[in-house]
Amino acid sequence: MAEVVASKLAEVVVGAGTDDPRTLWPRMVAGLRNLGRQGLAAMAVSAADIALWDLYARRRGVAVVDALGRHHDDVAAYGSGGFCTYSPPEVAEQLGAWAGEGFEAVKMKVARHPDEDPARLAAARAAVGGATLMVDVNGAFTFAQARRWARRYAEHGVAWLEEPVTADDRSSLRRLRASVPAGMEVSAGEYGWDPWYFRDLLADEAVDCPQADVTRCGGFTGFAQVATLAEAHHLDLSAHTAPLLSAHAGCATRRLRHLEWFHDHVRIERRFFEGWLEPRGGRLRPDPDAPGLGVALRRPDVERLAVS
Repeated sequence: MAEVVASKLAEVVVGAGTDDPRTLWPRMVAGLRNLGRQGLAAMAVSAADIALWDLYARRRGVAVVDALGRHHDDVAAYGSGGFCTYSPPEVAEQLGAWAGEGFEAVKMKVARHPDEDPARLAAARAAVGGATLMVDVNGAFTFAQARRWARRYAEHGVAWLEEPVTADDRSSLRRLRASVPAGMEVSAGEYGWDPWYFRDLLADEAVDCPQADVTRCGGFTGFAQVATLAEAHHLDLSAHTAPLLSAHAGCATRRLRHLEWFHDHVRIERRFFEGWLEPRGGRLRPDPDAPGLGVALRRPDVERLAVS
């Protein structure tokens, strides 16, 4: 299936007679209609769109963010990790370190072992001081469980409740949004494969701040469409993971709330790319003088992991 998708995308791009990703994106999406546009196909379109914008910008000697249309020089990031396997001291150490580096918000995973979460949350709150504390449920709860635990989270000053139920259950998200404690926002959207998913999510008033993943929702072109939809509903947008890519997408988004400085993706970017972005005071700034995405692949490091 992957080979079929790649072959079809290559056929569309080569035969288009243009290197403008804005023209190529709808053709790529239409070209994959009969193969199914979600899942693998959506991620393939996202990857191709990101690569095309990188090439488009490099040929013109500008950064991707400037080819897209810059709105900001830098964007806020939040530290994201605190995995459910982390003990209270481990959560405190990781999230506290980010708060100490200037991140104004931090996020931790919850709900795999709910009974352990109060101690983990208490440790996190003590470690991060006044930083905004966010939790990610990864869709683990039913509506009733999510409503009950939202009250418990509020006791620790949690201000962001992410995917408390599966993001496909927009009705429960909407009801939770109306019932969570004051000062807590409900968010979802990281598994949105295309702008049409976000159209429905926003029309149903299911979230306070939608999330979009540039590697899933159609690349930079798809992300820009999602940003337009969010702004039309008077909402901020948050960028999910992939901090290097999200920094370019985010700086080209007028109403970006923040992007996710995700522990695992940060490790990958640091290991395999020259020119990866280092946060300063909890913010990321794409280099305006580096064409394209401003990075180069460390091929020897990647090739050592190749499998035959």
